[in-house]
Amino acid sequence: MTTALIKSLSILTKPIREAQLSHGQSTQTALVWALQRNLSELRQHMSGGEELEEARQLLEDVRRDITWICSDTDDLTWSFVQECLLLLICLARHLNRLLEAFHQNPTAPNPATPEAAPPLPPDVLSVAQQKTLGTVLQFVVTLGLCPYLAPGVGVALGLRSAFGAAVEGAVQQDVAPAGERRLLITTNVLLEVSALSSLATPVFTRHLGDIMAALCQLAYRPQHPEGDGTKSNKGLTVEEHKSCKEALNNLLGKVYQPIVIKELLVLQGGPKQASSGSRGGCAGGGGKVLTQAPPWLRRLCGQLLSDRLMQPQGVQAVVRAILEGTGAGGDSDWRKCDAVAKILAACPQQSLSAESYYSQVCPQVLELLHFKDKLTAQQFQRVATRAALILVKDRPEFAQRFLLFPLLSPLHRCAEGTGDDLSQDAVEEWELTRCIEDVYKICVVGNSPSEVLLKALADVISTLFSVFCFTKQNVSHLRTPCQEILIWFLSHSEHSVALSSLLKRLCGLLGEVSGVRHGFQFSPGSEGGARLTVREPISDEDDALYEKVHREQWRVQCLVQLLGEMKDSDLPGEFFLLLLQDLAAVAAEREEVEQEVDTSSMTLLELEQHLLGRVSGHGQRLALLQVLAIICEGLPYTLLLRKPTQVVGFIVSMLQRACVSLERGTDSPVESQTLSMGMGLVATLLSGAAELTADDYSSMGELLPHLDQISQKHPEPVIQELASDLRATIATHGAYRPKPVPKTATQHSTAHSPAQPAVHSSKTPPASTPSSRGLSRPQVSSPPISHPKHTTESGVTLEVKDFQTAVGIPDCGNSEPSSSKAFSEWLLEACDPDIPIRAVALRSLTRSVRDRDKEALQNKDKLLTKPGVTCTSLLGFLRLFFPG
Repeated sequence: MTTALIKSLSILTKPIREAQLSHGQSTQTALVWALQRNLSELRQHMSGGEELEEARQLLEDVRRDITWICSDTDDLTWSFVQECLLLLICLARHLNRLLEAFHQNPTAPNPATPEAAPPLPPDVLSVAQQKTLGTVLQFVVTLGLCPYLAPGVGVALGLRSAFGAAVEGAVQQDVAPAGERRLLITTNVLLEVSALSSLATPVFTRHLGDIMAALCQLAYRPQHPEGDGTKSNKGLTVEEHKSCKEALNNLLGKVYQPIVIKELLVLQGGPKQASSGSRGGCAGGGGKVLTQAPPWLRRLCGQLLSDRLMQPQGVQAVVRAILEGTGAGGDSDWRKCDAVAKILAACPQQSLSAESYYSQVCPQVLELLHFKDKLTAQQFQRVATRAALILVKDRPEFAQRFLLFPLLSPLHRCAEGTGDDLSQDAVEEWELTRCIEDVYKICVVGNSPSEVLLKALADVISTLFSVFCFTKQNVSHLRTPCQEILIWFLSHSEHSVALSSLLKRLCGLLGEVSGVRHGFQFSPGSEGGARLTVREPISDEDDALYEKVHREQWRVQCLVQLLGEMKDSDLPGEFFLLLLQDLAAVAAEREEVEQEVDTSSMTLLELEQHLLGRVSGHGQRLALLQVLAIICEGLPYTLLLRKPTQVVGFIVSMLQRACVSLERGTDSPVESQTLSMGMGLVATLLSGAAELTADDYSSMGELLPHLDQISQKHPEPVIQELASDLRATIATHGAYRPKPVPKTATQHSTAHSPAQPAVHSSKTPPASTPSSRGLSRPQVSSPPISHPKHTTESGVTLEVKDFQTAVGIPDCGNSEPSSSKAFSEWLLEACDPDIPIRAVALRSLTRSVRDRDKEALQNKDKLLTKPGVTCTSLLGFLRLFFPG
């Protein structure tokens, strides 16, 4: 009987041949004539042979069961729709009976042929039958549903194709039954037919939007009081309105959510000047303008969209509905992602409360970051990143609770608690990996810093730095994202905060802050990441102390390597100068002579606190010296002194330490060399080596108090006079230039030039004067070497490289030994009495040995027996920069 019903449906939808059309006949007239002819042909077919008896009986049963048949209607199009609806109901009921019988008596598999495919259910239609069914559904929707939609509800027929205008003209809405009643009948039949899964697919894949539009109008359209009250104009009952609302809710709940959301967006309407596009396989309307949706429909669609968004996986459904099929890349794609992010970040008016909305949406936003498909992940990551940044900026109170805290939860768990409670779950590898990758996507890729985001990240920065230090010891895919996050955070944090607390805390100058809870440590994961595990206890105290010291030193080295990656930032240089200021403060503290303490009158607790206080002070000094030593060894001067103001800050720290020695009344070679280098640098800057601007002179104003102190307290009159002259030159911005200033600069440049070796004749001892120790190295018997004057273009601020060249300071951190200077000359300078020159030679010799230079290996015996190449020399070099 399935074949007979499909045959009847094909008769109703049989097209008209062109030969049967009269010349000059309009499309509307041809449509009415074709419908009349097909109806007559169907009646003749159904009154035929006995093979159709079962189909006729089913059709009569359906006619008796339903109450909406209007046999006396004058509208031919509605008569045609009624016949189509009757045959669809017959087909659905027949297939449903066959399917129930199939499930009650399943066909047993044939054991002789186990490879045979299982039998198909009886409701499966052939390709030709599906094509016929699709054509019938299109006629039903076009003639029985779309003409009765209110203006602005759904897409009008005239905007779909030229045939739509002919349909609108052929429909007679002023005869019984009323248009609203016809719309209800058609919608209910389509929903009844779609209850069968084999028929639901063609119904919803092509006509879901029209059915949703009809249900919205039937359930929520405001009732108009006008009307004559006759049967033809009678509206729907309360029960019918209620049933339509339930049908709409059921439909929205069972259909694939991205499709539902897409159809709701279409129903909600767009701008008044939006051009129409193709829909349901129909051609576009040729640039016609979409009718704006009525206010009640826009509000209803907004409410339904908000409900879809609040459902589980609702955020993903919204994103898929808008972005599916758009491809990747391009400006339009970026604009769509940004638009979706703004939709997600804005709390809808229909929501009960903002807190309930964000508590459901924020976790779903984070889930968008975890897709594996490349194209999907790229689009979803854009939406999630933008939505998260907008939330942090516009709704920080909710973003902190529902977005940032869950995002950083694995890092918080690494730092909270103690290792004594082993019942606590350690952080798994996948949790830590997902957390770091999500932070990288939001912070580094999104690159929109805000106070709330930086503050939340600052709470876990120690733990993140510990993960980075761990990845530097192993091969891990987390190393790069950790490094990028740390650099991004340091670059966008306020320098005062980053210097005073953050960097000092990371390198241990403010106490031990490992970022990992006591008793736990990071261990390699099976996927190349890291996981938090319980640390095995170390019974030996010496081994435990070595492990602690090694761990602290490794953290400092990792921090220096991290600063080395910030090549375009002033932060490394400012941190270096801050440590030099701390070093000067340490040098200013006088060594207090330990007084005899009457331990008999002290309790054990007081005695312990007294001894721990003294040890803590020494530990802080040693930690500071260690950090400075690693920075000087690991970072080049071009990174530490990038700007003239930083060079001036370096000179300030040198003169400050020299002033400390004057206050103490001590006079050692280290302090003398410090003062010599500092004043020589100042003299070289002021001697015309480069044109100084007003800003440069303003930054050099920090030197005035120290030069004033030296001019008053230094025991040597020559140094007092030089300090006074330098101070006068700086204070007058170069207007007053006494002669000793350029003279001293020339002596300093000549004495400390790295291009010439310092050779002392054993027969002619160098002359020594009271002032030579503080100003320059002792003069040698060879004639002075003149150096070219370093100049820059007019109006250009002096750069760091010019400072280094002008004062004769070599690039000890990065440059290879000069090819013009022989190995023997470096060997001779290793015995130079000046500590800076000797230190440069020793470092060059060390680099030559480390690089296995041929000449260095041939003269290794001289290196080992040379009197100047000793640990004492290296210790003197360290003391030059780290006094006290």
